[in-house]
Amino acid sequence: MSFKRTLASLFLLLLLSACTYGVSNPTPTPVIAVEAQDQPEVQFEAFVTPSPQPFQFSLPTPGAEPITNWRPPLYPVPWAIAPYDHFFFNRPIAADQTNWPIADYRYGGVFFGRNIVHTGVDIPSPEGTPILAAGPGTVVWADWGLFLEIPGDETDPYGMAVAIRHDFGYNDQQLYTIYAHMSQMNVIKGQHVDTGEVIGLVGSTGATTGPHVHFEVRFPYNSFFYTYNPELWIAPPQGWGVLAGRIMNEKGELIQQMEILVAPERASRTFTVRTYGKRGAANSDPYYQENFVLGDLPAGIYKISFKYDDERVQTWVEIFPGQVTYFTYKDKTGFNVAHPPAPTLDFLPGNLPATPTLQP
Repeated sequence: MSFKRTLASLFLLLLLSACTYGVSNPTPTPVIAVEAQDQPEVQFEAFVTPSPQPFQFSLPTPGAEPITNWRPPLYPVPWAIAPYDHFFFNRPIAADQTNWPIADYRYGGVFFGRNIVHTGVDIPSPEGTPILAAGPGTVVWADWGLFLEIPGDETDPYGMAVAIRHDFGYNDQQLYTIYAHMSQMNVIKGQHVDTGEVIGLVGSTGATTGPHVHFEVRFPYNSFFYTYNPELWIAPPQGWGVLAGRIMNEKGELIQQMEILVAPERASRTFTVRTYGKRGAANSDPYYQENFVLGDLPAGIYKISFKYDDERVQTWVEIFPGQVTYFTYKDKTGFNVAHPPAPTLDFLPGNLPATPTLQP
């Protein structure tokens, strides 16, 4: 019995040895896919939310400074709501530039001496800005010497200048526009141009204090003594209007160089304009007979005030889109906002009615 027991013990020992062979270096079955082993090990710090970083923007290089005092586009020309208005011309400087007159250099101002009256409006623009034809017509002057009408005179105060005789007129009278102080002329005498065509470049030739275009409206002759206020001829911005007035003393005579304040009802800015200087160079419109004009006013209510005999007088007016608002003032009589009466036809004989009666 002892032999059998010994043999059984030996057999069991061999069986256990066979079952434990290789256990010292086991190869466990992977618990994740093989490709996932390349992923970085996640640390505990990953669970801490970092402070947010500010947004980073890539900004373009700044361009040119924008034009201030933005204004709407101009009314299309010709534009005339009232029967005697004549907004026939575009402006000589493009809409994306400053194209309105300098406040201190309006029509009828007195500069460079007591007897020199400003016969146009000055529009400031950088040197080399294109100058555009205000309407279609034929170039009748492209040279130095326009002011004195001496071709080639480089001492002329208008410098290099262009004059255009337009394809249309007013009351059967010829219309002209003038563009002075150019640095370059792009047209020649006799050339036909269209509205908006480049006729030259802004400069400071002649009697100037800086680069600008001096713009005039003349009729019926191309002469210094036949100019009219361009702000009654160039189209205003859409939704904006024009103020014109006639201020007289007790004798009905026009008062010269009086300062007038024009204040919007709901704005802090106040506009300043002066009545025309010496008569003869500055002419009143045939219909309005005004002695001051202030263009480019947004539609709305405005207070008009000025000093007369050391007393400040005032009234209120409304500016209408695309129209001329008009008033008169006369000592003892005061303000009147009625428009002038319709002009009569000068060629009618005195014994005939202005409106003929129909015969049965």
